Amino acid sequence: MRIGVIGDTHMSSFAELPERILIALTEVDLIIHSGDFVTKDVFEGLRGLGEVKAVLGNMDSGELKRILPEKELLRLEGKRVGIIHGWGGAYGLEDRVRKMFGDVDVIIFGHSHRARNEVKNGILFFNPGQARNSFGVLTVGKEVKGEIISL
Repeated sequence: MRIGVIGDTHMSSFAELPERILIALTEVDLIIHSGDFVTKDVFEGLRGLGEVKAVLGNMDSGELKRILPEKELLRLEGKRVGIIHGWGGAYGLEDRVRKMFGDVDVIIFGHSHRARNEVKNGILFFNPGQARNSFGVLTVGKEVKGEIISL
């Protein structure tokens, strides 16, 4: 299973998303957004490309606050994948988001705008970075592999 991962879009409309991201997201099985769409238009636009799982970010509109969860736990190909935006300063962010989940294989998060693809203590911490600069692709099978794509 291939998953397109974006976050921190901080855009007022879907039309602002970089073309390279849009093309990549049409070629995946699932789209995950790690929060901070800002407007519902971006969320709805992504849903037009395929199935979307998303969480609320700290900059999201009131409309999104009514429909998005603060965190999500998915089972994909037998792997447990936690999704959360994050909060506070960049220092210690991974430790804070880790405490929000029990036994997981992957934690997808955002907030810092810093791309991250690192395994720590058996958990893949994956942050796609800010969508104006990067996005990610996760390949989930027997193992989970992440790739950050810079724009």
